[in-house]
Amino acid sequence: MDINRKQHEVLRRASLFLEENQREPKMAELLLQHYLGVSRAKFFTMMREDVPEDVLSDFQDALSKHAETGVPLEHITGFAPFYGRHFLVNEHTLIPRPETEELIEMVLQSLPAEIEAEPITIADIGTGSGIIAITLALELPQAVVYATDISAKALKVAGKNAERLGADITFLQGDYLEPLIEQQIKPDIVIANPPYISLDEKTLLSDTVKNFDPAEALFADENGLGAYKAISNRLRSTLNPDGGSVFFEIGDRQGKDVQRLLKSALPEIDVSVIRDMNGKERIVHGTYGMLSSDQ
Repeated sequence: MDINRKQHEVLRRASLFLEENQREPKMAELLLQHYLGVSRAKFFTMMREDVPEDVLSDFQDALSKHAETGVPLEHITGFAPFYGRHFLVNEHTLIPRPETEELIEMVLQSLPAEIEAEPITIADIGTGSGIIAITLALELPQAVVYATDISAKALKVAGKNAERLGADITFLQGDYLEPLIEQQIKPDIVIANPPYISLDEKTLLSDTVKNFDPAEALFADENGLGAYKAISNRLRSTLNPDGGSVFFEIGDRQGKDVQRLLKSALPEIDVSVIRDMNGKERIVHGTYGMLSSDQ
């Protein structure tokens, strides 16, 4: 029996290999668990077992590719976790970040009890893989949920995710709010995690991000504020005129600028900047009318 195929030895060598190539050693554990097809708990009970030859071959190929190119785990496995569920992702969709789960929590917490019992219309702008729209549809079964994206390829992934997870979503192709305006859909809540990184900051990103996440989901003009401006300027033509709410996920130094854009487009809106669990600016929340915080 070849001791070099023992799981603990395979893992040790792989972790050292990644460290020598300036990659995160933890990736070796995640990749090996994926190719073994076992839970994390089961994985740690198997340390003295042999790794099957076919698994070892696939694992080593993926390990080398990650070390060389930085290809993310999610593109190797084809899935990404979000809010307790697993979503299909690929090169046409942004890999979900943990911070976006806080955006979901903020939307859910913002709804008064009397609103939660009634139908409410939500629109997710630039849906990508559909994580926001699908999660809200599943957490709020009474909601009517729309999701827009300009990318037909992203919408295809989002549609597959909705079907897999049993979420009832209406997907619309088009630029930001335009599909809603064209169909005269007036949501109570607009939520968006748009591109917000300035092109000047591209060199600061890791290759795992800038070479694999779609550029149109990362970068925006006007110092990263272009998408917020485009959406804000069309909100009056989109939101329920009796009152509505908007949620933006933002970069950690964009709070005042996005707040200014919203107030410029809708002077009557009440806007707040919310920090995430790490104390960074992460969400801009605007409300007016029936969903206003002072009602």
